[in-house]
Amino acid sequence: MSERPAADRPVALPTHRLITPVEPAPSRWTMPTDGPIDDSDIVAIGADLEPGTLLAGYRAGVFPMPFERRRLAWFSPDPRGILPLDGLHVSRSLRRSVRRFDVRMDTSFRAVMEACGDPKRSGAWINRDFVDAYGALHELGWAHSIEIFEPGTRHLVGGLYGVHIGGLFAGESMFHTATDASKVALVHLVEWLRATGATLLDVQWKTDHLASLGVIEIPRSEYLSRLREAVA
Repeated sequence: MSERPAADRPVALPTHRLITPVEPAPSRWTMPTDGPIDDSDIVAIGADLEPGTLLAGYRAGVFPMPFERRRLAWFSPDPRGILPLDGLHVSRSLRRSVRRFDVRMDTSFRAVMEACGDPKRSGAWINRDFVDAYGALHELGWAHSIEIFEPGTRHLVGGLYGVHIGGLFAGESMFHTATDASKVALVHLVEWLRATGATLLDVQWKTDHLASLGVIEIPRSEYLSRLREAVA
């Protein structure tokens, strides 16, 4: 029997400690269950970023982003981008990169979010309100980060973060300042999710870059069906 390549073997993420998530106070808002109000995938506008509201949104298949500077929009893309947990494309060069970095989990959550929200990045949208809101979810045990460091240093060069509910991981954003660093974070995330029994990795929208890594699109109705099973 041949040994699977390193990038295909389960990865033990070092120096992380997961806590049992704490359920926050319920949201005072009712999450939308129907389709978008226009062709932008927006299904609602308003509400807040309280932990209970964020969790209610993800459980209903919607997620927030800033809208018109000071307002919130809630999105439910159709089609929805997901990465099948057995479908990640790992190239030969990426396999080499996986062995090149130090990887940690939940040691620098806010630093990852702030790097993802760097205003110098094209399309940056993560503001302080979002960093604080997801930081609160992280403290409650619902949001996690995968962090990529230069070997033997505390120099953060890549990472990703998202929300983990039952068998769902809703990926929010990723960044890199070193070649392949965000891809390495994704490899480790997928292996961690497979090892912990997750069933659904949501990436919101498929881009050409994500498609090259194995991301596919499914109809909203199918996503919501898979979501219900994942968070049950």
